[in-house]
Amino acid sequence: MREQAITKIVLLVVMSVMSVACAAHAAGPAGGSDVASENAELKQRVEKLDKELAELKKVVTEQGQATEALPAKKPIWSSLDIQLYGYLKLDAAYDTSRTDDGNFAKWVERENNNSNDDQFNMTANQSRLGVMITGPESSAMRTSGRAEVDFYGGGSQNKAHLMMRHAYMKLDWPEDRFNIIAGQTSDVISPLVPATVNYSVAWWSGNVGYRRPQIRLTKVLGLDGDVDLTLEGAVARTIGRDNTSLAGTLDSGEDAGQPSLQARASVTAAVFCSTPATIGLSGHLGKEEYDVAANGSDKEFRSWSLNVDLLQPVNEWLTIKSELFTGENLDAYLGGIGQGVTLTGANMYDEIGSSGGWIAASLGPWSRRRYNVGVAMDDVDRGDVNEGARTLNRSVFANMFCAIDKNAEFALELSHWKTDYAGSGDADSVRIQTAFIYKF
Repeated sequence: MREQAITKIVLLVVMSVMSVACAAHAAGPAGGSDVASENAELKQRVEKLDKELAELKKVVTEQGQATEALPAKKPIWSSLDIQLYGYLKLDAAYDTSRTDDGNFAKWVERENNNSNDDQFNMTANQSRLGVMITGPESSAMRTSGRAEVDFYGGGSQNKAHLMMRHAYMKLDWPEDRFNIIAGQTSDVISPLVPATVNYSVAWWSGNVGYRRPQIRLTKVLGLDGDVDLTLEGAVARTIGRDNTSLAGTLDSGEDAGQPSLQARASVTAAVFCSTPATIGLSGHLGKEEYDVAANGSDKEFRSWSLNVDLLQPVNEWLTIKSELFTGENLDAYLGGIGQGVTLTGANMYDEIGSSGGWIAASLGPWSRRRYNVGVAMDDVDRGDVNEGARTLNRSVFANMFCAIDKNAEFALELSHWKTDYAGSGDADSVRIQTAFIYKF
């Protein structure tokens, strides 16, 4: 509107000037009485134009003030580069004996009361949604961020809740090969995972390490030849448990009053064959504290681990991955078959020790198909647990992923699970799992 009013003013001014000029030119050769009459007519025209110009100026001024009062327009989308990613996944699984938790397998439940109690589960909870954010690049530093969720946050089977997987920012100095991560993401320790259809990727059966809030620093050093040394360290939130069994109410990780520490050193070099392998050594150290109301004292428990990881691409169609671990009080790291500290009975206040690991081979792709086979095991120190506790958990798996088109996949996995218990109740189960996956 303002632009239209300004255009009209300009046109009126031009027309006025042209009218006056034409009239003056036409009056040149005429007589005196005619000149006086035409001058009077021109004067009326000019006065009329002046009045219209004044009114238009008033309208333009009012519109300009109204426009300045409006807030500045902002883009609907962010000015940063934001990429959406994820997949939709439907899992269907049959188990010959009851597993925990059923939608995915962690271990087989005791069979002394429900032997060979088969089950069937179907869920879309693993469907995942993520956002990658890339900031503007400077000459020295790049910024980025990531947020990712799935639907394993609880709730009923058809009304699942969101669960935060990743939420962090990253500051990266590529020339210095150094970066900082602040937020929730995967642990520094034991960074590899086997490729399974089962959601739990061998957690609780030999694969330790999860996700938690942390501040992480990573530095890559180039050594002689094509050898890289990567150093990683993190200050992380200690994930504990409510110590209600000891008559307290505080979270045992929070009550410790200090974070946990994680570190990893890895070397990438051609070791076993011409293709470079990555070998890593990692560990963590943390503390939990329980308030024991009975005598007013505190009880502290250590959590620690020592881990080795290996990634070896053998050739274009075969990759070997493996991890080994040992430690104590590892339930927050998905070790110890989900057991951290014994809080009752003859072994009260014992940190539960465990050792284990996994090895897997990835083959393909061939004709749109890729295959994975592997074995994983978590072995708990039987002297740290009471009767009825889990002492051994082993899984063996083989699977196939078949591409339907560029985005769609079908997967099939066969696995065998064996879980031993202190006392009676040893159990095993065969699990057949299928999945339909649509990636975006």
